[in-house]
Amino acid sequence: MLLDKIILRDKTIKRHIAKTISWRVIGTLDTMVLGWFVTGNPFVGLKIGALELFTKMILYFCHERAWHKFTRNEKPT
Repeated sequence: MLLDKIILRDKTIKRHIAKTISWRVIGTLDTMVLGWFVTGNPFVGLKIGALELFTKMILYFCHERAWHKFTRNEKPT
């Protein structure tokens, strides 16, 4: 597929993908530690972090779709 070839050839896109994944890992680990700290139970922290991983991806996707919908008719400045 053409899009796959473009993504694999563009080093900045690969870098952005890597940064996105690493940031999501850092954010999830932070949530797990905070959940553990607040509850005193490391397993609760793991559960919160695991749930947060999926809910934040879904929320981000919805945010991106809404952003696209409301800004697609704007002209570049």
